[in-house]
Order: sequence, then C-alpha cells, then structure tokens
Amino acid sequence: MREIFAGLPWWVKWVAVPVIALVLFGGLIAAVAKFVVVLLFKLLIFVALIGGLIYVVRKFTAGSSSRGDW
Repeated sequence: MREIFAGLPWWVKWVAVPVIALVLFGGLIAAVAKFVVVLLFKLLIFVALIGGLIYVVRKFTAGSSSRGDW
C-alpha cells in the first residue's frame, strides 16, 4: 500500500483519498453513528427508569418495613 502512494503528491494522500472515502462510505458512517447515538439514548432512558423504579419501591417499602411481609 505504501508503494502505491509513494510517488503521489501530499494532497492526494491527505485530501483526495479521505474525501472519496467519505463520499462513498458517508451514508454507512452516518448510519453507524446514528445507531450508536440511539442505542446510548435508549440505554440512558433504561437506566433512568430502573433508577426511578428502585427509588419508588424503596420509598414505599421503607414505610411498611415493620410489617415484615416482604
């Protein structure tokens, strides 16, 4: 691979090749980035809901701990 780029100007290696790669694979990169962001958002919502559920359960069971039913 190094031999291919050896005789080419710097702008081909550092400008033209990345631009061509972004044009060809830009949609794929955007789709992967969107998937990761959506997954992280859903994970954050999941953690918040589980935390809220644990808080509510502990708040209601703290008052009834003298019963010992649970």
